[in-house]
Amino acid sequence: MTIETQLKIEKSNTSLAELIGHFREKCEVCGHHRIMHNEIGVCEGVMNKPCTSGCDKFKAE
Repeated sequence: MTIETQLKIEKSNTSLAELIGHFREKCEVCGHHRIMHNEIGVCEGVMNKPCTSGCDKFKAE
């Protein structure tokens, strides 16, 4: 993590535990965690395996 990102997190009053919990949420559509979805919600898959569900919007379980 860069210093800039760390400072943004510290200034946001959001704990690291809250951020981790947020990104651990699974998608109801494809079953992948939120971290696997890009900034517009499209699932990019896991590691080098693309998501084949056609998930184009993250929807929390």
